[in-house]
Amino acid sequence: MCVEGDGCELESCGKSDLVHTLSGTVSPGVKSNADLHPCKPGEKFRASLLRCRSPAAAAGILSFGNVLNYMDRYTVAGVLLDIQKHFTVTDSEAGLLQTVFICSFMVAAPIFGYLGDRFNRKVILSCGIFFWSAVTLSSSFITKEYYWLFVLSRGLVGIGESSYSSISPTIIGDLFTKNTRTMMLSIFYFAIPLGSGLGYILGSSAKHAAGDWHWALRVSPVLGMTAGTLILFCVPEPKRGSADQLPGQLKARTTWACDMKALAKNRSYVFSSLASAAVSFATGAFGMWIPQYLYRAQVVQKTVMPCTEEPCSIRDSLIFGAITCVTGFLGVLIGAASTRLCRQKTERADPLVCAVSMLGSAIFICFIFVAAKKSIVGAYICIFIGETLLFLNWAITADILMYVVIPTRRATAVALQSFTSHILGDAGSPYLIGLISDALQKSYAHSALWQFLSLGYALMLCPFVIILGGMFFLATALFFLDDRDAAEKQLKMRSGVGRLEEFKLVAPPAPGHARTPLRHSASAMPLRDRGQGLPAGSVICSRCQSLRFFTDPALTMTANRKSFKDTEVIYVTANNDPSEIALRSLC
Repeated sequence: MCVEGDGCELESCGKSDLVHTLSGTVSPGVKSNADLHPCKPGEKFRASLLRCRSPAAAAGILSFGNVLNYMDRYTVAGVLLDIQKHFTVTDSEAGLLQTVFICSFMVAAPIFGYLGDRFNRKVILSCGIFFWSAVTLSSSFITKEYYWLFVLSRGLVGIGESSYSSISPTIIGDLFTKNTRTMMLSIFYFAIPLGSGLGYILGSSAKHAAGDWHWALRVSPVLGMTAGTLILFCVPEPKRGSADQLPGQLKARTTWACDMKALAKNRSYVFSSLASAAVSFATGAFGMWIPQYLYRAQVVQKTVMPCTEEPCSIRDSLIFGAITCVTGFLGVLIGAASTRLCRQKTERADPLVCAVSMLGSAIFICFIFVAAKKSIVGAYICIFIGETLLFLNWAITADILMYVVIPTRRATAVALQSFTSHILGDAGSPYLIGLISDALQKSYAHSALWQFLSLGYALMLCPFVIILGGMFFLATALFFLDDRDAAEKQLKMRSGVGRLEEFKLVAPPAPGHARTPLRHSASAMPLRDRGQGLPAGSVICSRCQSLRFFTDPALTMTANRKSFKDTEVIYVTANNDPSEIALRSLC
């Protein structure tokens, strides 16, 4: 029996079902039934809300929020020339804006990672978005006498955005698994280049439309408030590890220090984090300085006039923003497709695809500085190819983390990886490039040509860092399979529900017993007196300190135990003949 409209008893409706209308009448030929009733007030709204809380809708909302995060971050870069003219600051002082933002971002990331592994994640996300939206809007009213306050506001925005980048990928990781998770993470991380490109476009367009660069900072806060509301009401809070088909919420809860120790020993995680830092170094420097570099190249070629007063030209910011959007889409799409294809050939596909793309990107980025001296179009072509290859690894790197880190540590792992990639990457790269450029300009006579060359020489540091990142991804490939298997094993251990654990018979069995693996039941009871004799058919697990029972009651267990590393060996007497059984540490 169905009810017409949304929100009431629609789950099993078919063509043959009777329909009860919202007005309370029954379709012709159908007798009245006491079970039929119109929708109660609010039921249609609740049903619609439940449909919005589907995993796919949640991933879409989280991706939208990620777009806004990066759009707000790079809006400042889109109007950097105007900011320099308005506040009268040098290249190094302008680079300080991004450096302060990233420093506060990375300091806050581990804190939000800790909170994200222990408290309601969507509430933390919403509060973070509301916070940075309010600060960004307020910063648009700062006057030119208070540049230090404008820099401070960017630091506060970094704290708010840190909550989002640290926690939101873990929600997607708990909603999907395997290839579906790769696809959803690809969509989520496509938001990085898309949001970055839209930041340039939004900043330049808002400034051009209003005639004042301050309006560039007044659009993203409105969208941010909308995203925060959608996350609060439409994104579910999945159980940690639910997508990995565990029987319930993971029981074990470790300390923050224990999580840090485990992550530090995870070689795939460490090397992929270092590789991510190399990517961040390059993208941070390029995002801040490439539009400036191309503008100075055109001044040298005398195709544009130098900017002496506000508003400055927005052409290069718009073109670079559009290229970033397109290359981001292509990079994430090609990265996901190539990884899925290469997985059919090798299980190490994820880090290997990242390594090849990084090394290829470094080559084309080197060509940018050669082409820019003669042809701006040639420089844009090199930027297009170089960025496409560089953006291949965003989603793949996140997927590597999901494979080698257990669910209860993922928020902490994402936050720590974010901290590492920023402190070694884009926290200092914009300021460092500006500092090198200023130092080179002071060494020679001031001219438009030397302004262009000095910034280019400073940016040439980026391809060498990218090559180093490719080497780190190759190192990740060496340890990826071992770390992935270790994470899967630990995940099974910590779920601890309804599982038969397997014992391997090492020494020859006693007469009359078959050479087959032994199994014991998942039921256990505490061992109060460790010195007591062991009942027939039982064994002590040193990890969970419980008494477990073999399904074969013919064995009589006696004698002592000794432990080494992750395996406990128990010497067993079965019918007075010694056998040795190795207990794999599954508890």
